[in-house]
Amino acid sequence: MIKVTKLNNDEIVVNAELIEFVESSPDTIISLTNGKKIMVKETPDEIIKRAAAYRRLALGLDLREADKGETT
Repeated sequence: MIKVTKLNNDEIVVNAELIEFVESSPDTIISLTNGKKIMVKETPDEIIKRAAAYRRLALGLDLREADKGETT
């Protein structure tokens, strides 16, 4: 789950697993796999960062190691 801010400044929590795609036109719109769309203040890049951080946390990866990049 990731927190985002709707255009009316209400914070909501979105299931990151349901994000199908994110577009900017010019407002950021999150499209979910169930067909719902949410217009938010965050940029697409910020949504990507939050979804990636959620995914690392869900997989139990150490966030400090994941931010360093691959070590192999």
